[in-house]
Amino acid sequence: MPDTLIAPRLTSLAHGGGCGCKLAPNVLADILSEMPLALGSKDLIVDAGTSDDAAVYRINDTTALVATTDFFTPIVDDPYTFGQIAATNALSDIFAMGAKPIFSLAIVGMPVNKLPPETIRAILAGGQSVAEAAGAPIAGGHSIDVAEPIYGLVALGLGHPDRLLLNSNAKPGDVLILGKPLGTGIYSAALKKEILSPQNYDEMIASTTRLNTPGTELSGLPGVHAATDVTGFGLIGHGSEMARGAGVRLVIEKDKVPVFDGARALAHQGIKTGASGRNWDSVKHMVTGDMTDAERDLLCDPQTSGGLLVSCAPDAADKVLALFAVHGHAGAALIGRVEAGPASVSVV
Repeated sequence: MPDTLIAPRLTSLAHGGGCGCKLAPNVLADILSEMPLALGSKDLIVDAGTSDDAAVYRINDTTALVATTDFFTPIVDDPYTFGQIAATNALSDIFAMGAKPIFSLAIVGMPVNKLPPETIRAILAGGQSVAEAAGAPIAGGHSIDVAEPIYGLVALGLGHPDRLLLNSNAKPGDVLILGKPLGTGIYSAALKKEILSPQNYDEMIASTTRLNTPGTELSGLPGVHAATDVTGFGLIGHGSEMARGAGVRLVIEKDKVPVFDGARALAHQGIKTGASGRNWDSVKHMVTGDMTDAERDLLCDPQTSGGLLVSCAPDAADKVLALFAVHGHAGAALIGRVEAGPASVSVV
């Protein structure tokens, strides 16, 4: 294939973009409803049963292997940036578990008859730059020829088996902290419509390429109990997974949730992704509270490479927020609390 092939816009080759192309939670649950969980070994200590961000295998009393995979179709048109975002998002699952990334493998699916080699090389280079910065160099991978561009990573990390930040460890009395503002899904929808401003685009890129590095250190802070990263299912969707895993009620104070100003304005104009409605349909049975349409769309907005949602004791909150700030997450904010009660999410 000649290198003179003219590359189309990456987003024009995909029916969805970023984490917005994930299967809806209820669709995924239905598909997996008759699939047995994998906890056949005493050393496989975390599987899909609590909707945690990664699987965990105990190597010994002080070391556990944390493994995950994540990949998606383009959310932006610049190939290098797409690679950066996809790799940042995949590594986020390791950080969300409180582990330290060690190495990764690339997942590559490209329409080789539509994209020139230099475009594909740029995607891989973007991913490689992020993986190396995170201390998880790409050691190999697998590639196939497909109709839509797909890129992501298998990410592996190490952590202490007793200090991992599992969904099931959120405790009544905890407070909730969100590490990044919401709105990247709405920004991506506006980008696809070619109505996203340069300033808002820069905000989206800065957020989606910022590694969730606080997660590794959070696992060592006293009083930090649980964490997850907010991605394709939105804040309410991933919050509901934590609520189910721990058997608690999450209370989200909607006016305290950080949201990009541009995304809020676009939401009031009716700009949203198709995934936000699917996310809401999947969790509305366990959500209470009054929300406007725009508020609901923001709380269900699929985040690509979104922030960490942390459940911690109230007296640990200042240290958690300070840690986020040290790692460049200036938008982190306390957004709610955890209460005893049936697994549910209350928006107040």
